[in-house]
Amino acid sequence: MSVMILGLLVFLGVHSVRILADDWRTAQIQRMGVLPWKAAYSVVSIIGLALAIWGYGQMRLDPVFLWQPPVALRHLVSLLMIPAFVLLVAAYVPANHIKAKLGHPMILAVKLWAFSHLLANGRLGDIVFFGAFLLWAVFDFRSARRRPRPDIAAPNMAGTAATVVIGLVAYYVFAFHLHVWVAGVPVM
Repeated sequence: MSVMILGLLVFLGVHSVRILADDWRTAQIQRMGVLPWKAAYSVVSIIGLALAIWGYGQMRLDPVFLWQPPVALRHLVSLLMIPAFVLLVAAYVPANHIKAKLGHPMILAVKLWAFSHLLANGRLGDIVFFGAFLLWAVFDFRSARRRPRPDIAAPNMAGTAATVVIGLVAYYVFAFHLHVWVAGVPVM
């Protein structure tokens, strides 16, 4: 589990710079330039995420069970992941009402993903993994809400419809085709 925790510290640590040290982050961007900052940020993030995922897989080889979730919670996770995918897509599709209303839909998607997966997984490693993401998302959302919101394109129904359709298609593809490959377990 130590590799997973190291990966979480690296990945979520990099993603917490804006929460904990926004002035330092701004100074580094000015010193390095936007593209080198994004490149360094991306490389460190990818390394952290790879370590967290690899460590998560290793943890599953020797699990410590804390509780056995009821099967019904697995169905609830499947339902909660539908809006999570729509929220994730809303962060990227321009001119949608979801992003205009919520401001930070990707962070909300992470919250929903982490919370729902905590419901259906009772191993210690699962609780550490998904709990870390949930805790980070709570603090990041609070921090993001305090910052001025950037100007976004005026929302329209086409952008919102595209967000929902793409989110539903992404959910379908991931849930019914990729989840076993990525997570090693079927959705249901």
